[in-house]
Amino acid sequence: MTGKLRDIEASYSHIAGSYAEHFFDELRHKPFDRALLDVFADQVRPRSDGMGGPVLDVGCGPGQSARALRERGIDVTGLDLAPEMIAEAKRRLPDIPFRVGSMLALDDAPASYAGLVAFYAIVHFNREELTQACREFFRVLRPSGLALASFHLGNEVVHRNELFGKPVNLDFVCFERATVEGAFVAAGFRIEAYLERAPHTEIEHPTQRGYILARKPYSAG
Repeated sequence: MTGKLRDIEASYSHIAGSYAEHFFDELRHKPFDRALLDVFADQVRPRSDGMGGPVLDVGCGPGQSARALRERGIDVTGLDLAPEMIAEAKRRLPDIPFRVGSMLALDDAPASYAGLVAFYAIVHFNREELTQACREFFRVLRPSGLALASFHLGNEVVHRNELFGKPVNLDFVCFERATVEGAFVAAGFRIEAYLERAPHTEIEHPTQRGYILARKPYSAG
């Protein structure tokens, strides 16, 4: 694990309890995000023709997206770098499997999942790390598998050395649309949709939000 990943792990483990209290119910206030999860769930839910199947929620935090997917009938597993964040998720959602791991080096076999969500999971990466994450997403998805990613739009990097009154060492990276789309395409994905929304300024950092739906081609090995 690189020094940067150790900083991310330590920072989120340090603030896991406060972070969970603040964000676990955030989707109640985000109708656009819930609607996108509805669209995603409809496409990855198992069907009689054999399509669909399990989903991986990377950078799952305390499990808010995993909970939403389970409520939509999806067989979901959550993964996060921070052990204390995973402990929070397991405590709050004992019926969903969660594990510690890095999206830059997933420990899943190729073609393990029908879908993958990464809600603000790429916000600490540089361009090279983003490209590596997309390659891992592509590897673990089945042919025709679907990825849904959200991110902050822009070109700035915001450093934080404190969150929830506790010390952290985190850089929050904003990406241009072309950068994120380019990383998914370079990994082999086909972009199916791009959407953008304004922030809910009363509960969110005041940045525009971008969402990408990307599919692994059916002919991919």
